[in-house]
Amino acid sequence: MKELDMLLFDLYPYVAIVVFLLGSLLRFEFSQYSWRSSSSQLLRGGASFRWGSNLFHVGIIFLLIGHAIGLLMPHELYPYLGLTAHSKQLMAMITGGSLGSIALVGLLMLLYRRLFDARVRAQSQKRDLFILVLLLIQLLLGLATLPVSAQHLDGAEMLQLADWAQSIVTLRAHPSASLAGVDALFKVHILVGMTIVLVFPFTRLVHIWSVPLAYLARPYQIVRRRPS
Repeated sequence: MKELDMLLFDLYPYVAIVVFLLGSLLRFEFSQYSWRSSSSQLLRGGASFRWGSNLFHVGIIFLLIGHAIGLLMPHELYPYLGLTAHSKQLMAMITGGSLGSIALVGLLMLLYRRLFDARVRAQSQKRDLFILVLLLIQLLLGLATLPVSAQHLDGAEMLQLADWAQSIVTLRAHPSASLAGVDALFKVHILVGMTIVLVFPFTRLVHIWSVPLAYLARPYQIVRRRPS
């Protein structure tokens, strides 16, 4: 069992991260015409698409930001922010549950459209459905951890998960030791998350790299009427 934990939680995360970075770079260099979101809006737009897309993107983006901050924030900073392990866990449960529910509703709308709209389904690839289903599983797993977390609000298990993530980022030895005694549901949630990272370069998710951040700082455009 110890050897399996080392394989899954010591080695697998680094394999996923290397494939994530190297695969994204290689796809950009050698397959730029496939670097797109593969949006099906032109095939079938409408209110359901707009609502589904907006709900999913808002929910998933803020979930990612929240996970990154929550897992990678050093424990020593908690008192300076007026937080305890207990209050941080409650905040994570409330915000994570709300954002996860928003993303789940949006994803279900998008998945229903892709499966049951004939025009959209005809243009869909297997990898499109695969990544949507994988994201669905991950969202359901994340929401399923809430009742588990509610059974122990001292934040101890949350600190263990944060220790594991920080061990991975700082290259400390044997990160899996931080997960000793953690509920199996959290471990499955981690593994599915790492699998999403692993397959990221081979899916439409690569368009995340092209988020137009420079657009937010663009200079004003001067528009003049043409002289009559």
